[in-house]
Amino acid sequence: MTVVVRNLYADLPAGASGEVSLQLFENRKVKISRIVSHSHSSPQDFWYDQADDEWVIVLRGSAALEFSSGEVVEMTEGDYLAIERHVKHRVARTSAETIWLAVHIK
Repeated sequence: MTVVVRNLYADLPAGASGEVSLQLFENRKVKISRIVSHSHSSPQDFWYDQADDEWVIVLRGSAALEFSSGEVVEMTEGDYLAIERHVKHRVARTSAETIWLAVHIK
């Protein structure tokens, strides 16, 4: 086996708008992605309704997640939370560059 070290902050999308996701790892039970958001918000009537549990952390920048219950959660660098499967949520807003790490557990 060849060990390959990569850097989470390498090859960040420059000048992009919206969100850009890069899958870092996936197997039968887990998927790990880096998400880079640039002043992003989900479309007004859009809700994520995922079949998997999700754990997410803000590594750089800030964001606000809105839940269908009406709750808005503000997140800054180092903040993380777990979102149970089928809990409807959306990105209310992000800073000019927000870097997330998202772990989906199947």
